[in-house]
Amino acid sequence: MHRQAWLAALALLAMTAAHAPIASATQTRIERDRKPVKEVASGRVAVGSATFPVYLSADWSNPLPDVTRAVLVLHGVLRNADDYFRAALSAQAAAGDTGKSTLMIAPQFLIEPDVEAFKLPAETLRWSLYGWQGGEPALAPGPVSSFEALDAILAKLGDRKLFPNLKQVVVFGHSGGGQVVQRYAIAVKGDQVLLREGIGVRYVVANPSSYAYFTKERPQPAIAAKCEGYNSWKFGMDDRPPYLAEPTPAALEQAYVARRVIYLLGTLDTNPNHPALDKSCMAEAEGPYRYARGHSYVAAMQARDHGATNHSVWDVAGVGHEGGKMLNSPCGLTAVFDIPGCEAAR
Repeated sequence: MHRQAWLAALALLAMTAAHAPIASATQTRIERDRKPVKEVASGRVAVGSATFPVYLSADWSNPLPDVTRAVLVLHGVLRNADDYFRAALSAQAAAGDTGKSTLMIAPQFLIEPDVEAFKLPAETLRWSLYGWQGGEPALAPGPVSSFEALDAILAKLGDRKLFPNLKQVVVFGHSGGGQVVQRYAIAVKGDQVLLREGIGVRYVVANPSSYAYFTKERPQPAIAAKCEGYNSWKFGMDDRPPYLAEPTPAALEQAYVARRVIYLLGTLDTNPNHPALDKSCMAEAEGPYRYARGHSYVAAMQARDHGATNHSVWDVAGVGHEGGKMLNSPCGLTAVFDIPGCEAAR
């Protein structure tokens, strides 16, 4: 073998070896995430002619005059809404009297393996493995955005015949659910029915792997420079899905900063090799781990000179990537139930 060919072969072997762990880890993660859920929520929300599963702490088919607050708790990438609903009920109990007048809702975004495993009806909405996190259209039974499914829940909550005394709706998401909430807070259309009824809406974004930026600047510009598509949705404003394709990025940003958004960041969510951390170059361009990515995003938004905004960032001391602990922490309870106890909220 000629020396040049031999060196090229060695370089190719080294490159393959260097990327093998990353490729293997990515494949392992995909295989883990594609496993069917252990349980499917028993409640249903109609989204046009399709249905969307939800867990509910009370039957909302009849009027609930005692409910003054509704809290949506969105699951992570494993679609384990059952675990998040248990954490939601724990937080509801910790909220005392405020919790007693709260309806807890845990939506569940399904994929095809879930529908097949539980032999669910054809009208059950299902998305691609990660598409639901960014508002992508469903694969079946029709191209319904995951954001439209959340809109349907907000529309139900805005029905004054069912909720005559509702005053506040909170949309909370952790990890993959935090990704949904951050993007939904940018794009949301369903809040209008609530706002017209004088019902407040708040978005709580906890420990997501990434955020949607409004400019092409990133905390790690060297990574962004080598990353094709780093500014594509759900990381940036390019190639947005149909649900939010029409407004300009400037219009989306203006609406976003006007909405009440609380970023909850666990101070121990600092593992750059966490098994559920998005390691794509698009996400890596935002920082090395979730805690850094969150603070970098907030700093980038503050540098945009919006003047006073409705956004806050609260550190949750001593908590890592644990949804239940984030929600049940003093700052989690303040963000969701307005329970005093979070020093950062003062």
